[in-house]
Amino acid sequence: MRTSRTTPEERKRDRTDDVTSVRAALRDPRRLRTEVLAGLVVALALVPEAISFSIIAGVDPRMGLFASFTMAVSIAFLGGRPAMISAATGAVALVIAPVVREHGIDYFLATVILAGVVQVAFGVLGVARLMRFIPRSVMVGFVNALAILIFTAQLPYLTDVPWIVYPMVGVGIAVMVYLPRITKVVPAPLVAIVVLTTATVAFALNVPDVADQGDLPDSLPALLVPDVPLTLETLQIIAPYAVAMALVGLMESLMTAKLVDDVTDTHSDKTRESWGQGVANVITGFFGGMGGCAMVGQTMINVKASGARTRISTFLAGLFLLVLVVGLGDAVGTIPMAALVAVMVMVSVATFDWHSVRPATLRRMPKSETTVMVSTVAVTVLTHNLAYGVLTGVVVAALMFVRRVAHLTEVVDVAHPDDDTRVYAVVGELLWASSNDLVYQFDYAGDPRNVVIDMSRSHIWDASTVAALDAITTKYAARGKTATIVGLNEASAERHERLAGHLAAGH
Repeated sequence: MRTSRTTPEERKRDRTDDVTSVRAALRDPRRLRTEVLAGLVVALALVPEAISFSIIAGVDPRMGLFASFTMAVSIAFLGGRPAMISAATGAVALVIAPVVREHGIDYFLATVILAGVVQVAFGVLGVARLMRFIPRSVMVGFVNALAILIFTAQLPYLTDVPWIVYPMVGVGIAVMVYLPRITKVVPAPLVAIVVLTTATVAFALNVPDVADQGDLPDSLPALLVPDVPLTLETLQIIAPYAVAMALVGLMESLMTAKLVDDVTDTHSDKTRESWGQGVANVITGFFGGMGGCAMVGQTMINVKASGARTRISTFLAGLFLLVLVVGLGDAVGTIPMAALVAVMVMVSVATFDWHSVRPATLRRMPKSETTVMVSTVAVTVLTHNLAYGVLTGVVVAALMFVRRVAHLTEVVDVAHPDDDTRVYAVVGELLWASSNDLVYQFDYAGDPRNVVIDMSRSHIWDASTVAALDAITTKYAARGKTATIVGLNEASAERHERLAGHLAAGH
């Protein structure tokens, strides 16, 4: 009898297909209810965020709301990470805001469209595969910085407000902490929003609400083409901003996708997510939206707080958003900001990796890993840009790694077969950082006529190492001595043979 064997990757892929399957969710009333309610909660949280990001970008609030609708609906079909929410974001708003100020709305929309095209190109070229080079410490820093930014973004809504706002936020947080212990049939964030909105209307409380954030649209988005000349001059104006937006949006989206992978223990297609984000931005630009990328806070509401796992919640978040702002704008406008602040505070608390900052963890963790995490957090919080923080973290991690590798390379005097021969062993990985000092670790004047350099416990990674070995043999030859290199592995021998004697002397 033959039994089928599956690999761990195949089992994980099968589990991912089951957990994220739209068809399976449609057949299961309990899962479908979770997806629908999650989409509604996310839509409610998107309204003030989209308006705020529109203000940052310097455009009409409708452009942020339309962008959130078109991005969410498009990415539900195009994206590679089910249940992830894409909409108008602050990172994108900051990058392309200068286009509006200096050139106007039409150039702004053209920039969004071009950024989408660039993202599609990046996706086709496999840029998503670079995610493997992001260390765990950078990921932890990304998550912690994100939690801090989500929390600090709520502070303006808690400053110079009526005193009643504070107990309202407290009640909202209490609902989200204690309700799940009683029942999880309805998402706790949705209950908190409904309870606080009902109390605000019933008692005619004079507190800041969604309507105070900006005017809501009263019509559907319409297809349009930016009125810009198709010239090289136009390309020169918008291209730098478009490339910057594409990079920032992709980095934030791919990092968010990886975070959701970890939270849900499922796998996602990062390449598809890359070009999917691009196509969604192209669609958004042609419908008068400000563009966007994955939203970490709303994604955490959807996945972690509400338990959604499929594309249904993403699609419904966009659809509900449109219905809410166009058809039910007056009702949505009565939602107190205290309710949404409470939701986002709970999201920030749940997102932060508290284990990473425990004293026991910090004592056990190498200082280099902690430095990488802290630098990622610091730069992200200071710049309010997750992309800058991640890039800084990767650079710091690379420098720490190179520094560590450089200190692990040594030259050991291992044998003296006869009076005329000395054998050295080179131990460690040899690259530019570690091989630059290699030339100074031999006793050229005191060594006998024959020197053997055993490389069997090392590996040559670059031309700098070959140049260093050339310098070593040249120094011995200048003193009438012979240095013989032995023990190279196949890859090192091939690189040494190809480059030895053809590099300019570096010492």
